[in-house]
Amino acid sequence: MSTAITSNTTNLSGITNSLSSKNSGAVQNPNSILGKDSFLKLLLTELQYQDPTSPMDTGKILDQTSQLATLESADNTNKTMENLVSRLNSSMNMGALAAIGKIASLGSNAISLPKDGLAKFEVYFKDKIQSGTLSISDSKGNVVRTVSLDKQAGKAGVLSFQWDGVSDNGEKMKQGLYSVTADYTDANGNALKTQFGIYPVESVRYDNGKPLMKLGSSYVPMSNIHEFY
Repeated sequence: MSTAITSNTTNLSGITNSLSSKNSGAVQNPNSILGKDSFLKLLLTELQYQDPTSPMDTGKILDQTSQLATLESADNTNKTMENLVSRLNSSMNMGALAAIGKIASLGSNAISLPKDGLAKFEVYFKDKIQSGTLSISDSKGNVVRTVSLDKQAGKAGVLSFQWDGVSDNGEKMKQGLYSVTADYTDANGNALKTQFGIYPVESVRYDNGKPLMKLGSSYVPMSNIHEFY
């Protein structure tokens, strides 16, 4: 907040000379910000060096005093808000530990097929696979590649896959985003569905005070997670 002090030329000259002699070259306010302490010092110095034949207007003094009170109130409010934000961040970071064991969703089932044509990804299967199919679809929802899950029979948890970018008809697909879903049956014959982007939270790691959730083999910032359940 910038505050203007009004006085005559003689007063300002006296203030400048006084401050220069007292500071003796030392920089008291390197950021050129007028804080409440500097404001009060300037006001008192102005009163000290005012012209006795033309004293400051009482209204101006009251106005400047009011500005000082407003400045201090704003300063106290800022400190309170900073303290509140710090406490909220600390509470949120500690609350991240409660997510361990829950299911986290990234809000998308899209994988990226890079230029080299090899996409590596992981899919979580809650129950042991008896049989099923993993499907990869383009942005229009057309299934371009299907993968049998027979080799994963009897397995559960986070399983790794890779796709060379080739469709079922042998066409090399363009780089971009493709969605991954899976339909499978468990040991009891129940039909189940899953997709890329949904994983259990295995652990929490803190990096510079910010929580990272372990989903599969990767650590993901908590801010990237769309939902816990």
